[in-house]
Amino acid sequence: MRAGDRCRDAELVPDERGRTARPEADCPVEVALAAVAGRWTTLVLRELMHGPAAYGDLRERLPEISSKVLAERLQALAERELVSRERLAGFPARTRYRLTPAGEALRPLLVELYRTGERLTGRR
Repeated sequence: MRAGDRCRDAELVPDERGRTARPEADCPVEVALAAVAGRWTTLVLRELMHGPAAYGDLRERLPEISSKVLAERLQALAERELVSRERLAGFPARTRYRLTPAGEALRPLLVELYRTGERLTGRR
């Protein structure tokens, strides 16, 4: 039996990209999971969902994250084109981060992940 023969749920697998027998980089589910993967990534995204923020603002809002990890997460999100960065004039130099439209599109995924987590932990 081929992988496509087992995937008959049109909502779960609406096209051929999801009908694989193994994870593929272009599978929409894999793309979405990669976008939010990594410790702290969902929290950085959550903070940016409220609007643009300077690096220092993000450090204040997430005091437990190390500077190195925050920089790595912002870099990864920028490489995935989910976050843009803007240099602000003045001294010292400041950088403001904002979600791109692709980053904004992650909101429903984050909301549903939270709801699903609540159900799985029996809190809802």
